[in-house]
Amino acid sequence: MLAPLSRRERQVLDVLHRLGYATVADVQGALPDPPSYSAVRTHLRILEDKGHAVHVVEGPRYIYRAAVPREAAARTALRHLMTTFFDDAPERAVAALLDERADALTDAELDRLARLIENARTDNGTDAGSAA
Repeated sequence: MLAPLSRRERQVLDVLHRLGYATVADVQGALPDPPSYSAVRTHLRILEDKGHAVHVVEGPRYIYRAAVPREAAARTALRHLMTTFFDDAPERAVAALLDERADALTDAELDRLARLIENARTDNGTDAGSAA
């Protein structure tokens, strides 16, 4: 499991995912309220130490990229979020999302969520009619 990230580290990693490959200057230019060049370089080194980024050397420049696909990084972040804020309880996380954003979901999105819940029931060996 990858080490958790600070807010700024997540921002830097997001830039790497968006750009694919980037120099320190590229990352700095893509960040909101960008820190100094040396601070960006430090964040990139920390991301490498934590296993989230890697680099290659091209002449005098270091070219960075994310070490893991965005989907894997999202799963790691979600696990951290679940543990930190929802006591590892998926229903609490889903309830919080629905409480906050239910009005923004379309009927098609709600139908997809219902299908995912039904599939989870089936995969867990319970049927839709059983009481919990």
